[in-house]
Amino acid sequence: MPNISNTELVIALVGRPNVGKSTLFNMLTRSRDALVADYPGLTRDRQYGRFHFKTAELIVIDTGGLSGESEELDSHMEKQTLLAVDESDIILFMVDARDGLTPADEVIAESLRRTGKIVKLIINKTDGLDARTVASEFFSLGLGEPISIAASQNRGIQAMLSSTLKSITIDEADFGEEQRETNDDDSNEEKRVKVAIIGRPNVGKSTLVNRFLGEERVVVYDMPGTTRDSVFIPFDRDGKKYTFIDTAGIRRRRSVHEVIEKFSVIKAMQAIERANVVIMMIDARTEIADQDLHLIGYVLEAGRALVLAINKWDGMDDYQKQLIHKGLDKQLPFVRFAETFFISALHGSSVGKLYAAIDSAYESATKKYSTSELTRLLEKAVQSHQPPLVNGRRIKLRYAHQGGMNPPRIIIHGNQIRKVPAVYKRYLTNFFRKELKSVGTPIMIEFKSSEDSNPFLSSKKKKNR
Repeated sequence: MPNISNTELVIALVGRPNVGKSTLFNMLTRSRDALVADYPGLTRDRQYGRFHFKTAELIVIDTGGLSGESEELDSHMEKQTLLAVDESDIILFMVDARDGLTPADEVIAESLRRTGKIVKLIINKTDGLDARTVASEFFSLGLGEPISIAASQNRGIQAMLSSTLKSITIDEADFGEEQRETNDDDSNEEKRVKVAIIGRPNVGKSTLVNRFLGEERVVVYDMPGTTRDSVFIPFDRDGKKYTFIDTAGIRRRRSVHEVIEKFSVIKAMQAIERANVVIMMIDARTEIADQDLHLIGYVLEAGRALVLAINKWDGMDDYQKQLIHKGLDKQLPFVRFAETFFISALHGSSVGKLYAAIDSAYESATKKYSTSELTRLLEKAVQSHQPPLVNGRRIKLRYAHQGGMNPPRIIIHGNQIRKVPAVYKRYLTNFFRKELKSVGTPIMIEFKSSEDSNPFLSSKKKKNR
């Protein structure tokens, strides 16, 4: 039984066109409301999402349909689907119950068996059909007992996931950041600020990491990455401990000559998950692309602290710099909380400033606040700008407390909180960020009904019904 770390667990959805792969993808990612990435041109019809199931955090890949018209799947399989299969730990091979077993299914099944991956046979669209009767003809594929679901009806999906995860042994030492940081054996790692370097190919990630390591005379060694081909590089500077999570596979400076960076969505996603702070690199000499926006969006969805580094700033004239500033203001207004630096990783210009930004972002993301402090700020915010009236009644916001860190989560209790408009939530988010002097990290505001959180009020309300 394979042993796989749950932070690495990647599931690929594979099968003929129109068997319901995208429907299942949407059902799975809905738990986190996360259709994470659809990279035009680069990934074509390949989509990435993430979701939680029990203690595991998983990444799911939706792929294009396979023709299965040849004995050699490689000759007809879409290139992006091949990559998804290669990236995955588990393949969910989906077939259509209403079509029955087809010759194309048989060819695809044979090819998937040769990958050496864990392959689970999923029979979709079984609603209104006898699942046992339908499954009987698919046993001939030799992929074990089929699992019947109806993705569009959200039926059988939980049982499918339970059965799938039983096929592996998840490394219990890696059940997420909270458990790892309470492990006494990992006390040195928990004190380090984990910094992920992400960006498009050739943006300068390799150069920046080597600039960090070369100029600061740090103690550095290679640590085997817990994510695919990512390298964890611990180093110390001015008594502070950091760990770079490098997705380009950087090794020691003396081993690096000319690194050809390969863009991997999976590596970037997993690096972000493991990081405390993310440095997002953007090439000043190219336009901000969809890939940049998708990566930044994933950082925000993961709630990680963010620092923007606009690279290759050297040699640009004033007019070009002005255009870049305008482009950033227009395309990235939603990350104004993040500090932005214009650097040259090659020549080292302004690279040293990134350390202070990393420290500030980490401090803001992990700072603890008392309930009295947050409640006082809530009262101040309400006094400055009251919530709106709903059906003639004023929304009441009573008190606030901290619900988590990295990112900071502020839980606000009150009445009619489900009717708080989005514009007022944005006002509160900006107000708390300003008053708390929070830098580099998103702040998550959540609302909770006072009645729901007070068992006496809840029981009293029930008795009065």
